[in-house]
Amino acid sequence: MAKRRGQREGSIFKRRDGRWAAVVNIGWRDGKRHRKYFYGETRSDVQKELTAALRAQDQGLPVAPERQTVKHFLTSWLADSVRPTVRPRTFVSYSQLVNVHLVPGLGHIVLSKLSPQDVQGFLNDKLKARRGNLPKEKPGGTSAQPLKPKKLETLAPRTVQYVHAVLKRALGQALKWGLVARNVAALVDSPSVRRQEVQPLSPDEARALLNAIGDERLAALYSVALALGLRQGEALGLRWDDIDLDSGTLTIRKAMQRVDGKLQLVDPKTTKSRRTVALPEVAVIALRGHRVRQLEERLLAGTRWRDNGLVFATTIGTPLDGRNVTRHFQQVLTNAGLPRQRFHDLRHTCASLLLVQGVHPRVVMETLGHSQIKLTMDTYSHVIPELQREAAGRIDQILVPNQRAGHS
Repeated sequence: MAKRRGQREGSIFKRRDGRWAAVVNIGWRDGKRHRKYFYGETRSDVQKELTAALRAQDQGLPVAPERQTVKHFLTSWLADSVRPTVRPRTFVSYSQLVNVHLVPGLGHIVLSKLSPQDVQGFLNDKLKARRGNLPKEKPGGTSAQPLKPKKLETLAPRTVQYVHAVLKRALGQALKWGLVARNVAALVDSPSVRRQEVQPLSPDEARALLNAIGDERLAALYSVALALGLRQGEALGLRWDDIDLDSGTLTIRKAMQRVDGKLQLVDPKTTKSRRTVALPEVAVIALRGHRVRQLEERLLAGTRWRDNGLVFATTIGTPLDGRNVTRHFQQVLTNAGLPRQRFHDLRHTCASLLLVQGVHPRVVMETLGHSQIKLTMDTYSHVIPELQREAAGRIDQILVPNQRAGHS
């Protein structure tokens, strides 16, 4: 009597069309048995896939449904893995990259069949993507006079890099879930992007800015952002409970962000972004003056005041819109005869000034809330030559203490 095949052994057979097939049970769902089929031209082809599936089962890993596409996986990945773990704005960014680029380009491919060549070709196409109108077809099948094409646009390498990064992260999760045998996106090179050189304010320009803001209503906001290198969202999300003017400390706990069209407080960018920093005297003085001004505004607003506890708010206590703040800041720069800057460049100015003064890079990293010191040094590499000159001068002071001017 022939031995009966076990439930988890799978089986291989030849189809009437001459192709080989393998089948393995992947469990019961809603009272029905579900199986996964593998097809190939030879017996050895399906044997390899069957063996891999049985190995996954033995290890307690799920066996991916045969027809799960990249689109179906990315949709579930966004809902199950991304949404619960990132900030709302980050989730929106991921969703846009997935739905606008990844799903149209790769969504039709079966997840388990996605190859490095598929990903590389997709990225290459994105780099040379063009917008335009194709000729319309006449009923008889001939082309009508083509419409005038729209202006051709190339997708920025930075955007393609972001798309690649999201796909790599998604497939990394698929690998952990046992849905793929390898992360094919990790085997593909991302397009190179030239880092934009940071152009902070010079020390003289920074002092000129502080002089120019004078009695500006948001003077304290610019002073604190410049002195501590805060991100705009961090500065606008500050509450008075986060600041101790007596001890001279400030704690970043939340950030202001626009989510679904509304300004709201969200968690900071990273774990390292939650930090407590010492307040320079220039910031303490600015905040004390700002608090007095805000109390006056609160009295004037009366019942219209909305008590959100925000340090930097409108004249009735509601959150400030970052876009309006940036426009005001740039107008202040123009009035002061200073070069145009983004609000974020105040952060770069703070970091550059600290490094040039010899503050240890790790202290600068902690002040800025960077996750790695490499990020700090890579971002502010323009300061390195100045630090090298200072280091050379200190070596001279040690090795040639009596060196006089004019002697070599």
